[in-house]
Amino acid sequence: MSAAASPAPTALIADDEPLLRDSLQRSLALLWPELRVVAQARNGREAVELFELHRPDIAFLDVHMPGVNGMEAARQIARQAQVVFVTAFEEYALQAFERGAIDYLVKPVDEARLADTIGRLKERLAGRPGLGAAHPAALEAVIDELARRMARAPASTVPAGGALAAETGPLQWIRASVGSTLKLIPVDEILFLRSDEKYTLVVTAEGEALIRTPIRELIERLDPQRFVQVHRSVVVNLHAISHVTRGPNETADLHLKARPEVLPVSRSYLHLFRQM
Repeated sequence: MSAAASPAPTALIADDEPLLRDSLQRSLALLWPELRVVAQARNGREAVELFELHRPDIAFLDVHMPGVNGMEAARQIARQAQVVFVTAFEEYALQAFERGAIDYLVKPVDEARLADTIGRLKERLAGRPGLGAAHPAALEAVIDELARRMARAPASTVPAGGALAAETGPLQWIRASVGSTLKLIPVDEILFLRSDEKYTLVVTAEGEALIRTPIRELIERLDPQRFVQVHRSVVVNLHAISHVTRGPNETADLHLKARPEVLPVSRSYLHLFRQM
């Protein structure tokens, strides 16, 4: 009789930014299809509650979350599961995690770095029983060190992620950092932008990139003859639109030429398309 198959590993993702949660889940599905993401949390308190409910093998915890932050959540979770911190502040995360008690990823997450992390997680999970860190004292020391570094970090620290690529005038390029790679995205190639509170998803026909620049700052620098805001969280390139369909209650949907997404037009912006 053959041995019973090992249960699929499970994970929880905690981040207050939906774009980051969804992006990490997509990357995990691509690089580790056996892994099941059983829950997504918006803050540390919810992360702990969902962890108690689902008991996943792995917890990906954003360091900066409102209320209970990632480190406070980790103190309650880390001895029961593998913890991976996700942070936008590589400069103080790197040394704090070199001891190896907990792994870390820098936002936006680089898939090559994520693949390395997955390899280490698989090795640790193969050493069951006892999913938690092998050395609790080292684990606590890492969390304490990260907390001290966060407390000392100046408020003006600029996290990694992305930036505008020109100082003045209409934007020509957007710079997006992905791990150790710097991508320069021509503005003319952008089909649309979608944002949450802190990050903006830049979408072209070839792919996507996350930048840590609010969409309101991008709007001020984009050519208004080409880019228009159609929703509080969406800006679209007019040249990328295939057609517009009217919806109920003075709304509409935009269909693109080169992507399957359908973008919402809220009532406040419908007047832009009355002549289309």
